[in-house]
Amino acid sequence: MTEPVIPSSRARVLSGMRPTGKLHLGNYMGALANWVKLQDEYECYFFIADWHALTTDYAGTSEIAPNTIEVILDYLAAGLDPAKSVLFLQSKVLEHAELALLLGMSTPLGWLERVPSYKEMQENLANKDLTTYGFLGYPVLMAADILLYQPDFVPVGQDQQAHVELTREIARRFNQYYLLNGREVLPEPKVLLTPSPKLPGTDGRKMSKSYGNTILMSDPEPVVRQKLKTMVTDPARIRRTDKGDPDKCPVGDLHKVFSTPETLAKVYDGCRSAGIGCIECKGWAADALVLVLQPIQGRRAQFTEAQAVEILEDGSRRARARAEQTMSEVRAAMRMPLAARARR
Repeated sequence: MTEPVIPSSRARVLSGMRPTGKLHLGNYMGALANWVKLQDEYECYFFIADWHALTTDYAGTSEIAPNTIEVILDYLAAGLDPAKSVLFLQSKVLEHAELALLLGMSTPLGWLERVPSYKEMQENLANKDLTTYGFLGYPVLMAADILLYQPDFVPVGQDQQAHVELTREIARRFNQYYLLNGREVLPEPKVLLTPSPKLPGTDGRKMSKSYGNTILMSDPEPVVRQKLKTMVTDPARIRRTDKGDPDKCPVGDLHKVFSTPETLAKVYDGCRSAGIGCIECKGWAADALVLVLQPIQGRRAQFTEAQAVEILEDGSRRARARAEQTMSEVRAAMRMPLAARARR
């Protein structure tokens, strides 16, 4: 039996991540830290997009389930509270697939082919065959993920606004064809811009699992310090006596995000005068990262895998109730109410 949906007076937000492994500091600063703040102000739905993982990893699915456990543990470690937010698994809510199918019927092919990440990911993942229906159509599934919960806002960084705009276009097209008693069923969600500092990885490029340059939220202190020791620095500092510029150094970028103003002042003064070496500067950066990671890892240790699975199960039940509410309206607007009977 479907659980009743308890109305909320708060605005609703929704977002999610693919389960590609343990999350790193880039994920935390780019999304999770903001989600934690939002859950005290908004009605929040945060999910793990395991079906989306299939769009690129369809040929090898053995890691999706264990990665899902790692991601929900990292969600909880970051401070997401199942009493404040609905934390759920995409594939546990079959309405995602149903709405994606229905939205796909009216989404123009050209809209999907012009998505910036479509060709970009094909180039970056040249070792995989991404000439598939699932990969081309992933923006429709993403739109279904969002619109299914009729959210007011989707929290994203500035570089992700295009994805939400396509979702708005898909909703607009659906509403042109289908109304329920004269009203639109799928409101167009707005972008909720959130701070999203781009963290450099240990090789100086953007921190990314695909580059193998990450500092994980679950990395213990010795691992963090070892990774920082190998991090690239300002190329102008070849010798200890060479002067550098923290604005041209990936370690300097970490200091700007995590270090105190006092430490940052020492970094600028010491680097530009060659008064400190890179090893000392990296040590200060490691000190700052460890202070951030300690409470995160403390929260992670409070949950077992079994508890994490139970939280996902409970959140998925709550998400299904909200999703079915939307789908009953979608089916009615499309004059397909018998589809609901077929599922009973």
